[in-house]
Amino acid sequence: MTVPPPAQLRVVTREVATIEEVLPYTDASAPLVWQRTGDGFVGAGPVVVRLDESGPLSRGERARNLASRWRALAEAATVDDDVQIPGTGLVAFGALAFDDASATSSSLLVPSVIVGRRGDRSWVTHISQDTAAPSMTKTAYGAHWAATVGPGQLDPAHHQVAVREALEAIHSGLVSKVVVARDLEGTLPADADLRRLVRALATGYPDTWAFAVDGLIGASPETLVTVSSGTVTARVLAGTAARGADPDSDAAASVALATSTKDQDEHRYAVQSVLASLGPLAPALAAGEQPFVLKLPNVWHLATDIEGTLTDAASALDLVAALHPTAAVAGTPTDAALELISRLEPFDRGRYAGPVGWINAAGDGEWAIALRCAQIGPGNGDTLAITAHAGGGIVDGSDPESELLETRVKFRPIVDALA
Repeated sequence: MTVPPPAQLRVVTREVATIEEVLPYTDASAPLVWQRTGDGFVGAGPVVVRLDESGPLSRGERARNLASRWRALAEAATVDDDVQIPGTGLVAFGALAFDDASATSSSLLVPSVIVGRRGDRSWVTHISQDTAAPSMTKTAYGAHWAATVGPGQLDPAHHQVAVREALEAIHSGLVSKVVVARDLEGTLPADADLRRLVRALATGYPDTWAFAVDGLIGASPETLVTVSSGTVTARVLAGTAARGADPDSDAAASVALATSTKDQDEHRYAVQSVLASLGPLAPALAAGEQPFVLKLPNVWHLATDIEGTLTDAASALDLVAALHPTAAVAGTPTDAALELISRLEPFDRGRYAGPVGWINAAGDGEWAIALRCAQIGPGNGDTLAITAHAGGGIVDGSDPESELLETRVKFRPIVDALA
């Protein structure tokens, strides 16, 4: 349900004594979190504003609508920010659906309290319709819990069938690349402290974006776009290999990925997709000539960093609208890949592989692609329901068995954290 914006928000940010860990300040049952390498911020207290966009709409329209609504809200707000670093002042947490035709909404949430830290600086932001400041409360973690997870609507056998159908579409010339995902479903206790899931992911994968927004919890290695004072940066990940069991096999896996024609092709499509989408808003873009190999605890990725300067007053959400979905999570050509995904996958992806992140009053923000994640929602009363997805880019030369193994590797972070 949309929480209508008040006529004017009052926002006050003040620096406080160093806070070692921000996670205990967010709500156990509905955490709002954005964190990386220990830095980040969390939301707590009642949601002051919730902006929702639902479909079906044309591609990018939800993000553009949210950008417009957010701009109007921010312009009317009174912001008193003594700290002036990324994450202070008026901030909304956001999670958008993968497909603008999805039954799942795309949403921005503004909590009444934000607690953050960046380096040796910590702050608290109060957001309200009046001068009353909601309280900042730190609570201990609840009891340990474990989830039950199993195959979803597209089990391993049917995933391989879908990959074969994707290869047929590629050979027929319908698409050059398409991303095929499969799902897991499960349950966890209704009273579970969901901060434990965030903490497990953030601890195990500190170099990723650990996030929790509206029940979507994960640890994404892929930055969609970052906007800071007119500078735009993005990191493209496409092409994956499992880490080796020992130093020699691990080094061999890295070299094999870096020299794989199939993975290089997949990566090139993804980079070209981002450059083409960002070009109209940031024409002076620079990207590495060759991808580098990025090491994560469970996988190697081919990665390319892109940087440029905005030519107008476009916000982070405007760039999200232009970029999403990239070839890294959909395929190329985009429209044909999306139509093929809708035929190959028997489920609505919801917010999996959609944009997740934050935006501030100036339009700056950090947005990742919601990967290595699970959506948690209502269950049967005694439990909460969990849905998780993992996928891979299918190009000419892909092998169905190898693609299935890749999804197992990509599921590992969220499955291990749920155990």
